[in-house]
Amino acid sequence: MTTPHVHTRRRRVGAALAVTAAIALTTAMATSAGASTDDRADPSSSAMQARVDDVRDAGAVGVLAQVRHGRAVWKSTSGVSAIGGHRPVSPQSRYRAGSITKTFLSTVVLQLVAEGRIGLDDPVEDWLPGTIPGGDEIAVRHLLGHTSGLADYRRTLSLPPSQQFIANRWRTWTAAELVQRAAALPRDFDPPGSRFAYSNTNYTLLGMIVEAATGRSYGHEITERLIRPLHLTRTSMPGTNPSILGPSLRGYAPLQPDPTSDRLVLVDFTAVNPSLFGAGGELISTNADLERFFSALLGGRLLTPELLDAMLTPSVTGGRYGLGLTWRETACGVRVYGHDGDVVSYQAYSFTTLDQQHRATIALTPDFSGDPDDAVDAFFDEAFCGSPS
Repeated sequence: MTTPHVHTRRRRVGAALAVTAAIALTTAMATSAGASTDDRADPSSSAMQARVDDVRDAGAVGVLAQVRHGRAVWKSTSGVSAIGGHRPVSPQSRYRAGSITKTFLSTVVLQLVAEGRIGLDDPVEDWLPGTIPGGDEIAVRHLLGHTSGLADYRRTLSLPPSQQFIANRWRTWTAAELVQRAAALPRDFDPPGSRFAYSNTNYTLLGMIVEAATGRSYGHEITERLIRPLHLTRTSMPGTNPSILGPSLRGYAPLQPDPTSDRLVLVDFTAVNPSLFGAGGELISTNADLERFFSALLGGRLLTPELLDAMLTPSVTGGRYGLGLTWRETACGVRVYGHDGDVVSYQAYSFTTLDQQHRATIALTPDFSGDPDDAVDAFFDEAFCGSPS
């Protein structure tokens, strides 16, 4: 597992899928694009490159990675930008960062808490009357820490390899519609705050609360409070725009063209209406921008010490998820903080130490021939535990 919210390995379509031989061969034959370094690069890059290549071999079309140790920055890619092509992955490629959006949104919510405009213990009912059953029992902090018990609206949707999922790629989903679908399901547990269960519904509601509190969209608030001040020039909140503007990787989704057959093919899913992912997953970014964001966050530039501490504190005893931020323990016992994201055609992970001296970000486009999670784990172990030569 990469993060404690069971958001990647158990949910991932690709772990149990076998795609066509032609697709598998294309990926298997993709060669490493090699390390792209600056004059301060970490001299241990050969070991890191091997880990990035392992991620590609475990089930990816293309991979891009960035590792920082102090002032030394190492960048690498592996594989190709598109199936059937020969163009190597660019280290500056943009991609859909998925649930890393949640850390951006939670930071905005906590900024509004600092301003006295939202309270962590405010009931959802106070902000969104009648939106969810039992909204008077669920507080903002429960949404941030995934302890509300609300079911994930994803359970109500057709997912890959369903043809209906592909057919709905251009549909605009409203937040109210997604929440209504989740509200029709029984809660995962009760009372709120008693357990942890990762649910995208929580952050859909938080996006609605930000809009109620500010009179502006959550995307506007993220842009004005985080993206622009931090000069994240390759990061955006696309709203309903299906395109990834600028150089990017092609992303794919598995499709079962014949429901009576086990044969699966990959469909180009780069362009999609991101309202499906919404407040919990629509962000587009790059490795460098995500590294800059998490460094600013953990460096205390975005939140007061008290609120940053609240963000870092597990939402349940013994847990690894705080208020929009998670942590992982590496093989050598180094604890790193960040988030991961999975939006079918893209997977991204960004983590850093509390002192920001060691950071690592990796993104990939899965080919669904295998599960790259173990290889990603090994990448982070090398990034944070490997000794520079």
